[in-house]
Amino acid sequence: MQRRFRLTRSEDFKRVRRSGKSYAHPLVVLIALKNEESEKRVRVGVAAGRTIGTAVTRNRAKRLLREAMRTLIPNVASGSDLILIARPALVNASLEEIRQALLDLLKRARILHPAYES
Repeated sequence: MQRRFRLTRSEDFKRVRRSGKSYAHPLVVLIALKNEESEKRVRVGVAAGRTIGTAVTRNRAKRLLREAMRTLIPNVASGSDLILIARPALVNASLEEIRQALLDLLKRARILHPAYES
């Protein structure tokens, strides 16, 4: 995922966590918030807590989430700030399973473009 699509600042993470709506899946949790700023691009932040495992495992989980989300970004409504939080089951999932989980969460959050939802 390109850097311009990443949510990096601590204040942004806190704002999305505080005001966003969360959607859960066994592999990942999505927290979504519509961005009110003038910049209308999708920004995605990725997190993996210590319950995932060691640092190596957490970093692998975050790389998998970023790669699965990379292909879905063009289909997400612009102006959305998203946080993806890895769950322990994600470590044993394939990339396609993670992509399907994200697609399901984005549909439930209603932030996919209408042409892609069907």
